[in-house]
Amino acid sequence: MRALRTIVFDFGGVLIDWNPTYLYKKVFDSETEMHHFLENICMPDWNILQDAGRPLAEATRILQAEHPEYHEEIALFYGRWEEMLGGTIEANVKLIKLLKEKYNVYGLTNWSAETIPIAMERYDFFNDLDGIVVSGEEKLIKPDPALYQVLLDRFGLNAEESLFIDDNAANIETARQMGFHTMHFTGEESLEEWLKEREIL
Repeated sequence: MRALRTIVFDFGGVLIDWNPTYLYKKVFDSETEMHHFLENICMPDWNILQDAGRPLAEATRILQAEHPEYHEEIALFYGRWEEMLGGTIEANVKLIKLLKEKYNVYGLTNWSAETIPIAMERYDFFNDLDGIVVSGEEKLIKPDPALYQVLLDRFGLNAEESLFIDDNAANIETARQMGFHTMHFTGEESLEEWLKEREIL
């Protein structure tokens, strides 16, 4: 087995606490209606298309035309997007500087090219990364192997020498098939302890 040289982090759910309910709890009087809206109107399948590069304004117009009864609420999804950011997952973010002592550390994220600058301006940990690949900028999304290949090619990395950490099982499976070492972060166990047990940290 090749020696580990690189750590690759996903952002949402691993380093950043992002959740649309942080905004929409302020918008809807009823949690039932809020959940209906997020599960059936501004749902993950719609949002992922923006992560794949669709312009936010276009996505908003299309959905408003389909659901005119929620015209204003749909506009808020990107109009007040910053309010969906709950902060960093500090237990994991603090590990970046420690890992940097031994490894190169990168980010590989499904994220809109239009909103990633907001997160990058808000959170200092981006300054500690050696580079990032953003799905919205590449017009590719995980778990498409092509997006992982962009990371490998752009920064001259080897999958066999890299640990990939993500909260999505499908993304982890693609990485595993490509030869990455993987850690499926669910929040149920400490990433720090997991790394220490394997003498990575």
